[in-house]
Amino acid sequence: MRDEVRVAFLGRTSTEDQQDPRQSLLRQVSNSKTALPDSWVIVAHFYDVESGRMELSQRGRGENYERFDVPIARDGGISDLLAEAQHPGRRFDVVICESISRVARRAYEGLSVERELERAEVPLFASNEPITLSGSRAQRVLQRRINQSIAEYEVLNTLEQSWGGMCAHVREGYNIGKPPYGYRAKVIPHPNPTKADKGQTKSRLEPHDAEATTVTQIATWRYHEGLGFDTIAERLNMDPDRFPPPQPTNSNRARKAWGKTSVYEIVRNPKYTGYQVFNRRASRSKRGKVNDPVKWVWSHEPTHEPLIPKWMFDEINARRRARVGSRHDNALNVHPQTRRTYVLRAMLFCGCGRRMTGTTRHTRPYYVCRPEHNNRGRPDKHAGHPKAVYLREDTLLEAITQFFADRVFGDHRRELLLADLDGLDDSATRQRQEERERLQRRLDDIERRQKSILRQAQDGDPDDPFTKGLRATYNEMDADRNSVLASVAELDAAGKDETHRPSSEDIDLLNLLPYLRINLAHAPEEYLRQLFEITQLTVRLCGDSNEVIVSITLPGDDLPQVAAAAERTGDTVPSTTDSPGQQMLSTRDDAVRTSPGAPALSR
Repeated sequence: MRDEVRVAFLGRTSTEDQQDPRQSLLRQVSNSKTALPDSWVIVAHFYDVESGRMELSQRGRGENYERFDVPIARDGGISDLLAEAQHPGRRFDVVICESISRVARRAYEGLSVERELERAEVPLFASNEPITLSGSRAQRVLQRRINQSIAEYEVLNTLEQSWGGMCAHVREGYNIGKPPYGYRAKVIPHPNPTKADKGQTKSRLEPHDAEATTVTQIATWRYHEGLGFDTIAERLNMDPDRFPPPQPTNSNRARKAWGKTSVYEIVRNPKYTGYQVFNRRASRSKRGKVNDPVKWVWSHEPTHEPLIPKWMFDEINARRRARVGSRHDNALNVHPQTRRTYVLRAMLFCGCGRRMTGTTRHTRPYYVCRPEHNNRGRPDKHAGHPKAVYLREDTLLEAITQFFADRVFGDHRRELLLADLDGLDDSATRQRQEERERLQRRLDDIERRQKSILRQAQDGDPDDPFTKGLRATYNEMDADRNSVLASVAELDAAGKDETHRPSSEDIDLLNLLPYLRINLAHAPEEYLRQLFEITQLTVRLCGDSNEVIVSITLPGDDLPQVAAAAERTGDTVPSTTDSPGQQMLSTRDDAVRTSPGAPALSR
């Protein structure tokens, strides 16, 4: 202790601690010098301006320190310190820091640094711990571990409290970060009077002129026409004055044009539904990776004006998952061996849920599901599934076009639909709706009583037993409210995939379509494809049977396009002698599950 000892100073400060890194490092050096014995001299300074929660392999590589004009000669960061400690000609004998939390905020990284220095026979001391070379080593280790545990506890506790505050902030409808395209920040005084007096504010979202209209138009094109992101971007770029492109925070990165990534981000952003949403991306640990939706934090109810209806947002993203990897248009694939297109591409699904792909055998087009090809080495992914399931395109088209002729453009389409609805068993749907209305009334009652309790609690003494009782009652009601909300969510999830009885307004859409007597089965593929896309045609094979379920959606805003697409097909094929609606054919058809080259079955 009396001999001269060469000491290396190890420091660290974070730019995120709301402190001045310059002053913090000066304080750390001063405290370390004060704790050293008289004959010990600091000969090198190693410090970083970075988070103490970083992994050891990433530490000491930043250059943030250059921004703060720290008046301490820097010999490197923690990585340089560890590298020099291994060198036989190192300049120091021991290392000192202000506290063990300055080495690392997490115990694992702190122990790793300590272990590497110990292997190099370089002791690590802290100014807030006794500096001794003798005595009970066990006691020193105990104190060191306690300090490391406290350091990790403090940072985790701070993060948890900060996280809870941000979640509460979002659930009350306040925005975090830059407003998304289509919205602007509506600044309001802070709800805490003390903070409001200091000029602090919060912000909510409000629609912004043409940008808001653009977001709604993008969702409309995506939902009703099923357009791809690149196709939507091309349409937007045709009229940039009407559809202004988004502007990035960094003006140097501005393209002044729409790209498919920009469209994708809008379609995927749940804030456009009117709800406030947080934690969609991992801001640090995963470098902006999109988190699993179960980790997203939602407000309990809509907090700003929606630009995309919630039901439309859910349906758009459900379709996106179903169509992943599929192009929007029906042009030839860019693969050099491509020779033809398939009119039902991306619209036909196997009973296992997988999308069926087009293929040609013996000059006949088929749609096939071969799960083994996409799941090599994972037999559990297609257990019990036939090796291959083939459906003939010509038979499918015959059934589908007959469906359009009878049920969409036929003379008796309304009568046929009403006859089907009479046999529809929607008792489960009605019971679910009644239960949901009952739960909603219960929610309204709970919220009314909570507001009453809040008014009484605000006027009472916080230490008064009556006020404490009000708080306890409020908390119980809040737990009850969360339970009711969970029940509502379960009801909505249970009824998501059910077929709902169309309303009278839905049925009236049929009256807005023209009556056409055409044979769609012989229409050009280009016009058929356009008609199928506008009406969102979906064909699903029923399990292991030879039947398919054909479903379409009539978009109320795009009925003129539906009619125009059908009329164009009528201009290219001869009309039938009788109205398809008058033939009154059965709506149940065989899908013709067959091997390639086998003859088609009659309907």
